[in-house]
Amino acid sequence: MSELVPGGNTPLPGGVLSLTVPGPFDVSALVTDTDGRVRGDADFVFYNQTAAPGVRLDGDRLRVDPARLRPGADRVTVVVSPAEPGTPLGRLPSPALLVSTADGREVARFTPPRPQAETVLLLAELYRRGPAWKLRALGQGYADGLAGVARDFGIEVTEDAEAGPPAPGTPPAARRPADAVGAAAPGGRTPTLPDLGPIAAGGGPPPADRSDPREFLHAVNSARAAAGSPPVALDPRLVSAARAHAAGMAAGGLLSAESPDGVSVYQRVVSAGYAYLTVGEHLVSGPRDPSAFVDYCLSGERSRSTLCDPGFEEAGLARVADARSGEVYWTALWARPFSPAGLERTTREVLALTNRERAAHGLPQLSPDGPLTAAAQGHSADMVARDFYAHTSPDGRAPWDRAAAAGSRHRTVGENIACGQRSPAEVVLGWMNSPGHRANILTPEFTHLGVGLAGGGRAGTYWTQLFGG
Repeated sequence: MSELVPGGNTPLPGGVLSLTVPGPFDVSALVTDTDGRVRGDADFVFYNQTAAPGVRLDGDRLRVDPARLRPGADRVTVVVSPAEPGTPLGRLPSPALLVSTADGREVARFTPPRPQAETVLLLAELYRRGPAWKLRALGQGYADGLAGVARDFGIEVTEDAEAGPPAPGTPPAARRPADAVGAAAPGGRTPTLPDLGPIAAGGGPPPADRSDPREFLHAVNSARAAAGSPPVALDPRLVSAARAHAAGMAAGGLLSAESPDGVSVYQRVVSAGYAYLTVGEHLVSGPRDPSAFVDYCLSGERSRSTLCDPGFEEAGLARVADARSGEVYWTALWARPFSPAGLERTTREVLALTNRERAAHGLPQLSPDGPLTAAAQGHSADMVARDFYAHTSPDGRAPWDRAAAAGSRHRTVGENIACGQRSPAEVVLGWMNSPGHRANILTPEFTHLGVGLAGGGRAGTYWTQLFGG
């Protein structure tokens, strides 16, 4: 069974799949084409409309048969919301998705970071890759209920959509989905003030914009100063990546870390020529100017922590108007540039935090190991370069194969991987909260550790721990 982290993916077996989210939650599903849009209200499966071709909802159990989806369907997005409408998810247990086959065999599990003020969560998506299907963990929150989700997927709803089925209604209203926070790897900097003006997706003139980029920078750095964090500088490469991603969201009419063209916001950062050690982002629609955007980022604990993260040194912001609806899509990027010294500090911190966990359980400390480090770094870079997330590489090499090829002589080898985390503390905590990864960290027979990380892949940073004993 695969235990996923945000942005992680895993292949799915053929046949009918059962997806459950135990607890006080309602489960919904949206069936979409490659553009991320539904064809009509019939593609929204929820408590008042419990079936669509290939998808059926039975209580907290969603059954999906990819072979029986309507023609042209390439994706099924799983959505959770509180059973009591309007309840912030932060007041409930963190929702956990369990995916199993028709015969009850568990194939994947995903528990996202605990939501806060959000009332709806895009939990995961099943998507087609060639003839096969895969599952990707999401964890993107919305603060305006199922109505906001439905609108972003192309369903027009009335203001009371949470209390009943979707129906044709008013034009899409401004909405504020909670930010999606991402993570990590290589950077550079040019402290100039690039243009932050909007561009229009799909042609047509953009709305008038009299905003000054220094207005955004002043508001951001004032908030960071109040939180005791150092100021950030605008970087034109980050602005370029933010503009490209905001344009992709506006073209598809959908807030997402991955645009309809299949390129993620993290890949855009690297494509713009910016190598980062850590990166975060806000993806938002609704605010009309930089000041209102910053106010929104300060309105929730998770989004505020990203804006005020003391580890970030540079930023980029862009807003793009959808010429069809007038909706404004924002992408803000926060980053710390890559440096060899920064990479070394980060891997040392992962080792130190791992040894702290071992010490708490009375286990001997792990020593750094050159060959294991080379193999771990190589695997993280390979997962980014070849766009996969697995212990076995596409050419069939396993962790012990990579360790031996790097010159390791350890007789016992174990590996932990993760993707999407922003910091050593976050990734080690995630591993310790996962039984299989925790077992590797607390294996008494292991004596050495190599750590690697690389950023710029579909899910952000890809982390590897390679143990030897």
